[in-house]
Amino acid sequence: MKLDKLELFHAIADPGSARVRKWVDEHDLLGAVRYRNVFYAEVVVDLVRHGGTEQSTPALWDGEQLFVGPEAVIARLQAHGDVGRES
Repeated sequence: MKLDKLELFHAIADPGSARVRKWVDEHDLLGAVRYRNVFYAEVVVDLVRHGGTEQSTPALWDGEQLFVGPEAVIARLQAHGDVGRES
């Protein structure tokens, strides 16, 4: 499944989610990431459909795999940001 944007499932009050949102902003990836707030029931439904739970925040869906936890999400975002860059 090809996504136009990576989907970041987050909770406003969650420190890990805040860390990831800050990282996205600092690395100019706002155009590549769609924020999905688990406050909304329809967002939780999508997160569960991808294999997560309401407590699985932050989580990133790349169209094939769900990455859960700030370290895993940031690592996946970094890999996305590195595509096309020369070493």
